[in-house]
Amino acid sequence: MIRSLAPLALLAALVLSGCSVGPSAPSASPSATASAATAAPAAAPVLHPDGSAEDNLPLFSAVVARVWAGESRVKGVAYIDALTAAGFARADMQVTADETTVGNPAESIQFSVRWGQDKCLVGQVGPSTGDPVTSVLPQVDGGKCLIGKTAPVGP
Repeated sequence: MIRSLAPLALLAALVLSGCSVGPSAPSASPSATASAATAAPAAAPVLHPDGSAEDNLPLFSAVVARVWAGESRVKGVAYIDALTAAGFARADMQVTADETTVGNPAESIQFSVRWGQDKCLVGQVGPSTGDPVTSVLPQVDGGKCLIGKTAPVGP
């Protein structure tokens, strides 16, 4: 009986010796991890006055997202004021009403900045929209960006 256990004991010893602690494989170098952790954050978008509408869409979108995240997310003037503060020309802006004719909140608000002779930066927000939508679109007749009645954008 002892002889029959000897091969089994030998097999167990071999299996267990494979589990022994030996030199560990080299790990990733700390400098690779540190350099990934210290990568510079992406630069915030800026206004490109001489750039195209497409060049300025990142800033337009960032401003819209910032207003949408705040308490005035359903107020058209909040978008106009924030876009003006970011450097867009208020005189080139349009916005739709943020209330219906009976005083209820609008389901969506559109706002725009005319850019150059033929483009518009256009945004849409509101309960029916979900997340804000921004895009570069062609101007409509008369150098406008929005069709229909718009609200005053202020001075």
